[in-house]
Amino acid sequence: MAVQSGVYRGVSAQERAAARRTRLLEAALAVWADQDTRTTMTAVCAAAGLSERYFYESFSGLDALLEALMNDIAVEIEETSRAAADRAGADPALRVRASIRAFVQLLLADPRKGRVAIVESVAIPKLRRRRTELLRHLAHQSAVEARERLGPSHRSENEDETAGLLFIGGMAELVTAWLDGTLTATPDEIVDAASRALLGLYR
Repeated sequence: MAVQSGVYRGVSAQERAAARRTRLLEAALAVWADQDTRTTMTAVCAAAGLSERYFYESFSGLDALLEALMNDIAVEIEETSRAAADRAGADPALRVRASIRAFVQLLLADPRKGRVAIVESVAIPKLRRRRTELLRHLAHQSAVEARERLGPSHRSENEDETAGLLFIGGMAELVTAWLDGTLTATPDEIVDAASRALLGLYR
């Protein structure tokens, strides 16, 4: 649907559309993370307080909305983790620990983000493929970080990529068990275990 032009009460049509898109994404996060609520366009629109007309203003369908939400969460995870690593300085062990701690703190601040991006997305075929793509991207970033920060080594690029996949795949399973409550661990224990695992894979 095209966005109508014009300014209303000092807010442009594009700004109003962007605000409605944000409301839909926030509503999708709430609905999708609620295991007692079926994730439908109707439920999302009700949670956002918007009609389906406004839904189609921003998204072609429910899968497109959920994929956009996953992408936003993935970007937030990557940017938050990288910023924390950069603040930690040049020491590889400190960078790894800071990056993982930032990720864990993000999940603690809003566990719904981990649930929808890592757990709930598995149930939807199209989103399961996107989940795999995002995890592989994060695995590649881990490999790049290792090559740049851990210095020269005997490892090949393929070995670094393999290690990245092992770490990210394991981290996804760890977070799933943690969010499901099947694993009882403190945030510090999660950070410690994940940091040892990542450093061990590249040393």
